[in-house]
Amino acid sequence: MIGDTGTVPAIRADAVAALHDRVIGPEHKALPPAAWGRTVREYLATGPYLDELQTPVLTIDRAALDNNLAVMADWVSAAGVRLAPHGKTTMSPQLWAEQLAAGAWGITLATGWQAQVARRFGVRRILIANTLVDPAGLRWAAAELADDPEFDLLCWADDVVTVEAMDRHLAGAPAGVRVSVLVELGGPRGRTGARSVAAALEVAGAIERSDHLELAGVGGYEGPFARDRSPAGLAAVRGYLDELARLHGELRGRYPRRAIVTAGGSAFPDLAAERLAATAADAEVPTTVVLRSGAYLIHDDGFYAGLSPLIAGRTDRPLRSAMHGWARTVSRPEPELALLDAGKRDFPYDEGMPVPQLVSRFGEVPGEMPVPHHIPNAHVSKLNDQHTFLRLPGGGDVPIGSVVRLGLSHPCTAFDKWRLIPVIDDAGAERPRVVDFLHTFF
Repeated sequence: MIGDTGTVPAIRADAVAALHDRVIGPEHKALPPAAWGRTVREYLATGPYLDELQTPVLTIDRAALDNNLAVMADWVSAAGVRLAPHGKTTMSPQLWAEQLAAGAWGITLATGWQAQVARRFGVRRILIANTLVDPAGLRWAAAELADDPEFDLLCWADDVVTVEAMDRHLAGAPAGVRVSVLVELGGPRGRTGARSVAAALEVAGAIERSDHLELAGVGGYEGPFARDRSPAGLAAVRGYLDELARLHGELRGRYPRRAIVTAGGSAFPDLAAERLAATAADAEVPTTVVLRSGAYLIHDDGFYAGLSPLIAGRTDRPLRSAMHGWARTVSRPEPELALLDAGKRDFPYDEGMPVPQLVSRFGEVPGEMPVPHHIPNAHVSKLNDQHTFLRLPGGGDVPIGSVVRLGLSHPCTAFDKWRLIPVIDDAGAERPRVVDFLHTFF
């Protein structure tokens, strides 16, 4: 398989390390003015604590990251499939490097621009889980493939018209360059993807007729077919994955060099492995089953905490939420209401509101500060741009100036709000220490 052997690194460690030479400034939310003008490396050398930062702030828990990396690497290996984690979840080359070091087959991305960011850091194998039909993006892809024989790039197509457009935009590509394309299968109420195996086979035929494309497998996304693990939801996901396996079977013998069979978001990777792993037994060409789960690394305290197969009660080695929000109480206008200084610009809310977990010692307030404690029956009812409405039925010990730690849902819409994210040693510590920073590219 292209890139599976050899000495070329999966990502450029020097480019990733150089991120810490960036200078901190006011564009980096939550970083105090005392950090401005220093490089990230210099600021980390001062040994900062979380309570030296400003609120609101998003943090990543180092211990939980390590746990999740190991849990997923072992699970994928036991399932007999490969992992190309979806890099758009974090858009953090530092985390991509950790995932690749833990055995990831490649990095999945969603757009040509995201792929270009990954190539800036030397990522050797990129799966674009989307159609690449943008002319500039296709010209870039052709040039990269011509310049670097070790670079492996794959993308999707779900329509004959798409294939014809790709072929047209690649008319000036260097001689011999072919872009590897997977036929995307969708389904009723799905997202993109050909709506039937018959339609997908027509797309495959168009790829075969192209002078600039190469048929390299089949792919899809099962997420739209269920929002829960009810029997009906699981049956719908399994039915879709069986159709994807059938499409691959119909194309057996038509792949010129290799076959990639890919599905598997972060909600149903177990079903993707269950229904697709056997397709790798195809002996006609090397066949690799690739899952694209992205949220597992950060996990959450909401959407994925309910859906993932890798949670307590469904596995002996569960994932742990690695992200938390920290927001300061700025107003107590009513006995049962506290207003916090975070909002939609800081924390995700599309897959559920933040969940209050405890009042922290982060940021002492005048007078005697209560020890870290939970807030019974508290819940977040609403987010404004810069305010969180924390409801406190029966009242609560949440004084003005105190900081509330919040559990969050959906890492994909958490990371995109932050350019520089503090990594702390332990979100449960009495005084967490900042041990690293993650740079993001959104």
